[in-house]
Amino acid sequence: MAKAEQVLSLEPQHELKFKGPFTDVVTTNLKLGNPTDRNVCFKVKTTAPRRYCVRPNSGIIDAGTSINVSVMLQPFDYDPNEKSKHKFMVQSMFAPADTSDMEAVWKEAKPEELMDSKLRCVFELPAENDKPARFRCAQTILPDSLPKYQEEDGLRMRKAPQTNNPISASAAAVKDEGLSSRLLALVVLFFVFGVIIGKIAL
Repeated sequence: MAKAEQVLSLEPQHELKFKGPFTDVVTTNLKLGNPTDRNVCFKVKTTAPRRYCVRPNSGIIDAGTSINVSVMLQPFDYDPNEKSKHKFMVQSMFAPADTSDMEAVWKEAKPEELMDSKLRCVFELPAENDKPARFRCAQTILPDSLPKYQEEDGLRMRKAPQTNNPISASAAAVKDEGLSSRLLALVVLFFVFGVIIGKIAL
């Protein structure tokens, strides 16, 4: 008898992509949807169980709902020349009336009742230009804005001695007053001498 076709919808459908660096845990999500009007049991299996942590790795998806499965790749030394042979399989079947003992349910399931979908794993390293947005902004915005601030500061510094220096202005005023006082004293002195000389002459 032919195997039953998978009733669950998978996003993504064929590949689980893990983006490095792989020095820490890398997580990708697998969305399982149940578009049917019956509850569906599922189980997630992998060819490399020691390299991955899957939460949840099994359960029941209610009719017309979906769940997100987190697939966590454990840290490892990545070799770009080595192609990943890791694969995942999502196994499913329609839930029976009694689901109190799921281990027994899977053991007693008939082969024609089981449905499965397979996904392969893909490892990717980030490109050089694929850096966080804040670094791109720092490289493009700051060089354009910094010179403007520097020019404005320099302009203020050059204008300051000419306009905003009360000490210089006061000194100039005192100097002008000193010259006027000397001239006035000379005029009065000449006038006094003139009067004295006029009286003597008389």
